[in-house]
Amino acid sequence: GTGSGGSVEPRSVPWTGEGMEVAAETQRRDLAVVLVNPQIPGNTGTIARTCAATRVPLHLVGPLGFTLEDSQLKRAGLDYWNSVCVKVHDDWDAFHAYWLEAQQQGGGGGRLVAYSARKGARPHAEEGAYRPGDWLLFGCESSGLPEAVQEACAASGGVRRIPVDQSHVRSLNLSVAVGIGVYEALRQLDGPPTMED
Repeated sequence: GTGSGGSVEPRSVPWTGEGMEVAAETQRRDLAVVLVNPQIPGNTGTIARTCAATRVPLHLVGPLGFTLEDSQLKRAGLDYWNSVCVKVHDDWDAFHAYWLEAQQQGGGGGRLVAYSARKGARPHAEEGAYRPGDWLLFGCESSGLPEAVQEACAASGGVRRIPVDQSHVRSLNLSVAVGIGVYEALRQLDGPPTMED
């Protein structure tokens, strides 16, 4: 799909796709993944592979717990890095300024949607949870998203929670959580998959 279907609420300003930078012309312009302070290179590489498979642009927000030359990152997904990773931002403030500028260029589209293991967040698969132009934010493996990031997301697109039986595990692996979030957002934006998908 191209992000034109689904049962999302209408926007007050139509999403034009402008303002969302991509690494390759084949990438979607209606969804992006943002990793804030990722620490484990293998997870980031696996997420890059998911982003490549779904044509969703990837942004990394520092500080990173690895270098982009890390061998684990390369093994997990760096062979197509240039067609997936749009930008590496120095820190949250740099990313937030970038996002605000994209909002001005994009005609009002593009909410920040956080994922958190904390109770009180809305269900990740709630109908109408995703809209064209959303930026899906995921925090570092050890501590999740900083409070300031969650607050910015709560004021924009909300905070989502993937259910986990925490009597056995604290949270999902970051790359698994990103896969769940991306594919649910795509289901809502594009409608049910077809045989061609």
